[in-house]
Amino acid sequence: MEIPRMGLPDHLASRLSMAEQHDLLRKHRVSRRGVLAAGAAGAGVAAAAGLGTPAFAKTPDFWQQPSKMPGHLVVPFGRHLAYGANPRGEVSIGWQVPAVVAKPFVRYGDSPWNLGHKVPAEIRALHSEVLGAIAPVDQYYVHATLRNLDPGKNYYYAVGHDGYDPADLTAFGRIDSFTTAPSRRRVADPFTFTAFGDQGVSYHALSNDGIIAAQNPAFHLHAGDIAYADSSGSGSPVSTDGRDGTDVFDPRTWDQFLAQTESIAASVPWMVATGNHDMEALYSPDGYGGDIARFDFPGNGPKHCPSVYSYIYGNVAVISLDANDVSYEIPANLGYSGGNQTSWLHDRLKFLRSQPDVDFIVVFFHHCAYSTTNNHASEGGVRTQWVPLFDQYKVDLVINGHNHIYERADALRGGVSKVTPIGATTHPDTDGTTYVTAGAAGRSLYSFPVPDSYAGHVNDLNSVPSYVWANGGTKVTETVTWSRVRYTGYSFLAVDVRPADEGHKTTLTLRALTEAGTEIDRVVLERVAGRFSGSVRRNALNDSAS
Repeated sequence: MEIPRMGLPDHLASRLSMAEQHDLLRKHRVSRRGVLAAGAAGAGVAAAAGLGTPAFAKTPDFWQQPSKMPGHLVVPFGRHLAYGANPRGEVSIGWQVPAVVAKPFVRYGDSPWNLGHKVPAEIRALHSEVLGAIAPVDQYYVHATLRNLDPGKNYYYAVGHDGYDPADLTAFGRIDSFTTAPSRRRVADPFTFTAFGDQGVSYHALSNDGIIAAQNPAFHLHAGDIAYADSSGSGSPVSTDGRDGTDVFDPRTWDQFLAQTESIAASVPWMVATGNHDMEALYSPDGYGGDIARFDFPGNGPKHCPSVYSYIYGNVAVISLDANDVSYEIPANLGYSGGNQTSWLHDRLKFLRSQPDVDFIVVFFHHCAYSTTNNHASEGGVRTQWVPLFDQYKVDLVINGHNHIYERADALRGGVSKVTPIGATTHPDTDGTTYVTAGAAGRSLYSFPVPDSYAGHVNDLNSVPSYVWANGGTKVTETVTWSRVRYTGYSFLAVDVRPADEGHKTTLTLRALTEAGTEIDRVVLERVAGRFSGSVRRNALNDSAS
């Protein structure tokens, strides 16, 4: 059956890469004298990241003109934090304004009454015109990066611009705070981080955010499919009514998302990976121009892969990957990095395992390595390209989204699983990697081919029917024994980290919590601190190493 994807049959359109679809979309809309534009500021950011300037970037005049709205009437919203490559001394602050402002900035200091440091910010503007829309949408994202901060220190900050200075707004100015990562040393205080994927905008998303805040996390990992402005997620050309593609796109959803998330993301670094719904063909050949305008990424990953990065917090190394690059199920960006991402992953894992103060490696990305839902199940591209590297370097924990459920697999290595019931302790060095799907952050829920496994009893099923996506977009059926815990309600993952001195036991305790705060799963990952690298404990490490 032919669908209206620029007149191409579905079986042909689905084989086009994101870049090819973007180019075809450009030519098609020029021929119809339609306008598709990305703001010049966002285009500049995309170009700087190696993505290339979008073909329809307007001149900067449309957003660089002084705003006619008085500055004191333009109220910032959607504050969100992100670590830099060195989270001990670098934090980026992003926010949004509803109109153009002059000379935006961040004030910060070591107390709410001493915001003596002032850092200028940049505006990244997106101008979005989608055929069928009533009017264009202009969005203004503002960013500033604070550098040379002290490790493990609490800072206070406020954002502003000409006419809206927090130093003058004693009646209604807003001041937020954050804490930098601790120094790289063997013994550190315990901490918690949280994770989920597939959030979107909903009451359930708000509920999860509230329970996450109660965990007092050091940082949060979002495993992709962030806001769902692109509602169908195939990486196809878009329109508001489906006339020019199968994806229906509304950029205003991002306004709602950032406002919803601000209550926690304004003080907790919100580290994001990109999912299939985050490929927005409107903005750049790879679909990531809009993401670059909205978020700050650490920028230490491979070229052309903005959401691929890593950082070290305490004795835990965190790696974000872009699974769109290896997805057989949704191939719009399949192979877009030219293999550079997988090569970078190999080198990064090798480096991290050589660090004597890194005990645990946590990797998060969107498409599931191991899941059994009726909707997406497992991604064969991930298993082919990355799982062998996870096995080789004994990655401790992999967190995915994509499937809108909670599911934990038994510890896995080389395709062999070790039964890991609720409450068990597993040893990643010998037992294998723990894979968790935490995709029930707020969007509509999925189902399993077999009953849920709720907290309080072990899954006693010997086998679960499922499938894995193969190259070419085909499903290969499989019967698995590794699906240990399954839950179809809204939920997220909390990870409690207890560092230790070299030679002593150090642990990650995984807790799955519902949107009401009820614990539905728990498992402990245990290592001997400093044993993997075999190095003698150092008294101090260079804080600039990332």
